[in-house]
Amino acid sequence: MGASPTFVKMDYNQTLEYLYNRLPMFSRIGAAAYKTDLHNTIALCAAIGNPQQKFKSVHIAGTNGKGSVSHMLAAILQTAGYKTGLYTSPHLKDFRERIKVNGEMITKEAVVDFTEHIIPQIEALDPSFFEVTVAMAFDYFAQENVDIAIIETGLGGRLDSTNIILPEVAVITNIGWDHMNLLGDTLEKIAGEKAGIIKENIPVVIGETIPESLPVFEKTAAEKNSPLHLSGIEYEAVSRQWKSQLLEVDVLDKKKYTHQIYQLDLPGIYQTKNLLTVLTTCNVLQSKGWTIREADIQQGLQHSKKIAGLHGRWEIIHTDPLLVLDVAHNVDGIDQLLEQIKVTPHDRLHLVLGMVKDKDVRKVLQRLPEKAVYYFTQAGIPRALDAQDLATTAADFGLKGNSYSSVNTAIYAASTKAGSKDMIVVCGSIFLVGEVSQSAVNACWKKDYAESFTFLLEALFFFD
Repeated sequence: MGASPTFVKMDYNQTLEYLYNRLPMFSRIGAAAYKTDLHNTIALCAAIGNPQQKFKSVHIAGTNGKGSVSHMLAAILQTAGYKTGLYTSPHLKDFRERIKVNGEMITKEAVVDFTEHIIPQIEALDPSFFEVTVAMAFDYFAQENVDIAIIETGLGGRLDSTNIILPEVAVITNIGWDHMNLLGDTLEKIAGEKAGIIKENIPVVIGETIPESLPVFEKTAAEKNSPLHLSGIEYEAVSRQWKSQLLEVDVLDKKKYTHQIYQLDLPGIYQTKNLLTVLTTCNVLQSKGWTIREADIQQGLQHSKKIAGLHGRWEIIHTDPLLVLDVAHNVDGIDQLLEQIKVTPHDRLHLVLGMVKDKDVRKVLQRLPEKAVYYFTQAGIPRALDAQDLATTAADFGLKGNSYSSVNTAIYAASTKAGSKDMIVVCGSIFLVGEVSQSAVNACWKKDYAESFTFLLEALFFFD
């Protein structure tokens, strides 16, 4: 165990360096950072007065969609006038994205103060990075006296560090293939881990079911005496279209036999499923006494990115050609992304792709179109799959392209080949999307000539 900085006053950057270097991070090293029980989280929170017992919450798990659902719900509740906490992971650019109150990130001072306060517990327990950030979020929400907090699980559910809360409602968006090395090698096993967030007498909303997962949820809900709500039974998306970069969805309330039109500023068509999950959850919260008007739902959904600050979900950051960022990184996520690509007008498709080592890389690659132009790259973390190794594996599936040392260099290369009506999509890893630089993107299309020259040199150096 390294020397403790207990007696050294740290600034914000030093605090982050301490957290990143002192604690094992799943996002960097993968399974080695995963803890198989809740002991550390329970001990950390006990040491700071069990803050998780001092605010109401909504708990959200799922293979895909939980980040979008979390942000939409937070935006709706904030619009409804509630002081709303939001805990999500991982972050794209700034550590403080993980912990927000009414859309504002946790202050740097709060990060420093919390870390310094619990250094003795860190030294004694040797917790993971995630365990510490969960405790930090709970402590911050309690200190800020939030009315309600949206808490997204990090991985799984049953053993996830967030799973010490007693929420108003539990939400499971869907079940798919991801983290099989930790959650199980069948969809039933994965569903069982996610179902671990279902609590005694607490209602649960299931966003999307498959034959393998539904019996698991029904059995767990019955055992826990937990009212079960299936969003596909309660609501149906009748039609959808795009209007001014908003996704407009006509939703049928199957209980009331009424229609309502919703506009989402998250324009990916896969958000249609997430919308039904959100509406079902709002209905459950209303039944428990939370005042959420239809106007609050409409306003929150239409401005959820601005209110709650969500990025990387079919996020268009350049047009002519279209440049899209999407954090799709597993089989189900990639399938949804490809569906979106099919309905988006474009000439040639350019895919900037980077993945991490512990994903089912071959299953993802076999789904990707051979006709696309590929730019294989990697995020700057130890867990990232080497870009050349990814290119070599992709060649087995007829996917051809060069490899690049960084995502921004890969984007530059794509910008030199893409026509004005082409589409460039960056995907495969949350961490890859997080490293995309807007200034680099501007440089690609000559908005910044000095940076453009720099990126040209890098691109020439790293082209294979």
